[in-house]
Amino acid sequence: MSLDRRTLIAAASALIATPALSQESAMPRLFPVLEAIIAAWRKQDVEAVLTHVTDDIVWRNTSGFAPPIRGKGAMRTALQAMAPAIKTNNWRIFDYAETGDRLFMEGVDEFWLTTGEHIAIPYCGVLEFRGLLVHEWREYYDGRINAAMKAGAPMTDEVREMISRPVVK
Repeated sequence: MSLDRRTLIAAASALIATPALSQESAMPRLFPVLEAIIAAWRKQDVEAVLTHVTDDIVWRNTSGFAPPIRGKGAMRTALQAMAPAIKTNNWRIFDYAETGDRLFMEGVDEFWLTTGEHIAIPYCGVLEFRGLLVHEWREYYDGRINAAMKAGAPMTDEVREMISRPVVK
């Protein structure tokens, strides 16, 4: 049996691609930290969330329409202000990717306020790590969705479709 040039190139291409594929299936290093943060926030355990961030954390949680929250003390204050307004939350991650010391994530921040509003905000975010601690957290979302739902607007069909995806793990 002889190999033609096309078969040989296809076989070589498959071998070249193999290392990239094996990297994709490598055990995540940073995602478990995000999972621990999510578990802590579901219990509204502010101190448990803060164990996963550096003292000089920069939290850009408004998609750029307000200045960032700088430092663990300021993050504590912000989370302590948020927690009493939230009756329950269901923060979910649909997909993520790790590269170097960065974790990229796509998900939904879904919660029910003590006043009865149901808020679901599709978003993407980037966590930058120092070791296994988050030192910069950037969130990107449409603040109009947040404002409309807090004002009592119903969830749109588009948002419902976006947040109905299967979660990671």
